Parts: sequence; structure tokens; C-alpha cells
Amino acid sequence: MARLQGRRILITGGASGIGRATAELFLREGASVAVLDVSPEAVAATARATGCKGVAADVTIPASVSSAVAEAAAAMGGLDGLVNAAGIFSATGLDDTTPAEFARVLAVNLTGTFLAIQASAPFLRKAGGGTVVNIASGVGLLPTGPSSTAYVASKGGVIAMTKAIAMELAPTIRVNVVCPGAVETPMTAGFIRDNGVAARYALRRPGQPGELASAILFLTSDESSFVAGTTLAVDGGRTFH
Repeated sequence: MARLQGRRILITGGASGIGRATAELFLREGASVAVLDVSPEAVAATARATGCKGVAADVTIPASVSSAVAEAAAAMGGLDGLVNAAGIFSATGLDDTTPAEFARVLAVNLTGTFLAIQASAPFLRKAGGGTVVNIASGVGLLPTGPSSTAYVASKGGVIAMTKAIAMELAPTIRVNVVCPGAVETPMTAGFIRDNGVAARYALRRPGQPGELASAILFLTSDESSFVAGTTLAVDGGRTFH
């Protein structure tokens, strides 16, 4: 069954990792998909490989985000959903995190999510409603130690912001957040391997992008029609034990 038949979905960070896996799954489920990413080359390659619409934008720049969202909506004839998968990782702790690095991580992970929602909301309202799924992290729920200060702060902010915006946009627009554990992507594979991350998980392994895409599909589809403002941990059992 095509669970997203006729839906028009924009995915930030859609040229790689969880975003790319989500775009591919959504296309198989019948959606029209536009991917937004900072690299024009990666956007073009993803568009060629998948048949989706590609738009290049820097999620930290309001004008860039607004223009890209409008372009994506025009190409698809509207917008019914948004997935915020754009993000960067930082592993440094308090003593080694510079103010510039802290600001950059929050700009991409937290402010970028805010800007994409703000730019997309008018199109979702015009469509009569829709869904927003943000990608935070398990460390936003349960930090594990003295590292990743900026990253933890940014993802904790995404979780809190999701709850606030979910109330503001309800009842016509459902907003939820997914909190992945360690997922093997080009951004995180080295960190997972070098730090023995899988040993902290009940399932004793990192996740795969497709497993996160399935959770995002649930929150985007009508199967989650009574779910709003929720925080869904998809983390191999990291945060429950």
C-alpha cells in the first residue's frame, strides 16, 4: 500500500544519511519528494538517482531557506509535509568547544530546523494541514558523558522546540520529533567505531538509516493521525536502560 500517495514532502538534509533514506522510502510510498541540502552537487546527484526534486540551500540563512521552500512547493504544486533531517555533528566537550563551533552547531541543528518550519508553515496551512517531523537525537534525551556539548544542546533544543510548535500549529498540522541513537551514516560512522558506542545499546548495534526512515514514515503517514508533540526514541534501547 502506498501510504503517502499524493503527499508532497520536503526533506532537509535529504542528500545523504537519514534524509536520503527517507526520501527514497517516501518515493516508494507514493509521495512527491523534494530534497534540500547545502551541497548543489549532492542535491543534483540525489535528484538524478531518485527522480525527486532537488533544491540547494543553507539552512542557517533565512533568505536561502525561504527561497528553497518556495521553489520546492512550486515544483510539487504545494506542500503537505516537512522532514527536518539537516544536521551536523560535533564531538568536543566543554573545554574544547569554541564559541564559534557552538554557534555553528546550533545554527544548523536548531535554528535551521526552526527556519524550515517557519518557511513551510504557510504552505502546509494552504494545503489544509500536514505533518512536520524533526530529527533530534537520543543524547537530547539522555546525554552520556563529557563530550558533544554543542550537539547535545542543539538536539535538546529541537526536542523542546518541537513540543512548543506542536501546540502552536495544532490541530491542522501535526509536529513530532524522532530521537535516533547512533546511526551509521557518513557523518557518524567513524565516531561510532572509535568510541565503542554499540556496547551501550540493548540491541548491541548501531542503527541503519532505513530503520529511522521507517519511523519517520509512520509519523508522516495517516497511521499516526492521533500523534502530535511526541518524542519517539528510535535508539536500539539506549535510553530505556
